[in-house]
Amino acid sequence: MLRRQFLTGLGLGVGASVIAPQLAAASATGTTPLAAGSPAAMIKPADWVALRNLFPLTKKYIQLSTFLLASHPRPVSDAIEKHRRAFDENPSDYWHQHFLTIDRDICQSAADYMGGKAEQIALTDSTTMGLGLIYSGLQLESGDEILQTVHDHYSTDMSLAHRAKRSGGSVRRIALYDNPALVNTADVVKRLTAAVNQQTKVVAATWVHSSTGVKLPIRAMADAIASLNKKRKANRQIIFCVDGVHGFGIEDIDVTTLGCDFFVAGTHKWIFGPRGTGVIWGNERAWSQSEPVIPSFSGSYDVWLGNLTQDQVPMGEHMSPGGFHSFEHRWALPEAFKLHLQLGKANVQKRIHQLNTYTKQGLSAMPHVTLYTPLASALSSGLVCFDVQGMPAEAVVEHMHKKGIIMSATPYRNSYARFAPSLLNNEQEIDVALKEISTLG
Repeated sequence: MLRRQFLTGLGLGVGASVIAPQLAAASATGTTPLAAGSPAAMIKPADWVALRNLFPLTKKYIQLSTFLLASHPRPVSDAIEKHRRAFDENPSDYWHQHFLTIDRDICQSAADYMGGKAEQIALTDSTTMGLGLIYSGLQLESGDEILQTVHDHYSTDMSLAHRAKRSGGSVRRIALYDNPALVNTADVVKRLTAAVNQQTKVVAATWVHSSTGVKLPIRAMADAIASLNKKRKANRQIIFCVDGVHGFGIEDIDVTTLGCDFFVAGTHKWIFGPRGTGVIWGNERAWSQSEPVIPSFSGSYDVWLGNLTQDQVPMGEHMSPGGFHSFEHRWALPEAFKLHLQLGKANVQKRIHQLNTYTKQGLSAMPHVTLYTPLASALSSGLVCFDVQGMPAEAVVEHMHKKGIIMSATPYRNSYARFAPSLLNNEQEIDVALKEISTLG
């Protein structure tokens, strides 16, 4: 029996008499409108106090490391619970009623937030999965080179190393700056341009470096790559891929204006999305030079059955890994995008930069502290990395934890202490953290 016939006869054709009332009432997008008068519905633009009250985060600690793995705000947790309950009560019917349409609705909600078209967005479980998918799926020939930076995360490094080992291709790493605190756009672009050669087919970069807090000038880098591409044949043009996770949910941008070809981000960090969710955005040129790594379970399944042709399947849907996921989490993702849009993207960017600038100014005034993150907001975002003289980063983290302040150390060969002031913090909390650091001198 063809799958669509099965769905018509069972999943999509089941009457209300055999479906739990709450399932029959579920919306096509799998989300429930915020009830009038609920705390989430009353969130106003830039209302940071009301936002903090949506989170169950303990207030026993000052939380300066929430970027790692988000606590679920109430709209997200309510949506997760709604889906979880429905799956537990009647998993087969609930899944069959939603899976044909809901991923497209989620992609549309992502596009509403980040820009681009819904059909250009693939859904993943994390940044790491997204990076693995695009670097594994890119069509490369023998002799092609991938140029990356020494500032990237383990996930980029290993995705590229695995690809090179399988394909026999090459990966070359360059430094875009020496002293992160003194990074400047002109030098970054100069170093990038000088490093590209005729074998370079892919440039891999990270928007905001979790190792130093540096935010790369992606638009300027993209412009430089575009200039180089004008001198190349169509089949030799460079694909520019960006790990954008630590700018996504902070910076007020439309992803199509960044200039990159692929943009990868998890949504369970600054976006406050459900744990285990992420997105890939790619433009038409990038997707056209990619192959799926894991078969999709949506429209591409119908191509296999003979019900559709491949051109009828949105590219992002074709590239979204199939199989069964934690659907109650993925299907709650639109609530996180809606919450950010309620707050206002420009407001979010302004507030996070305010708190981070305040933090950096406080640290830079301490003689026993070395600040690695640039003071300028144009070259930094939501992470502040520093050293305390005479103390390893882990010792600083441990001391602060004992004082009721949760922070982190960068998980790199050169490890620094790291604050991540977010929308869930305020100036009073930053003052407490800074005062404690001042006592370590």
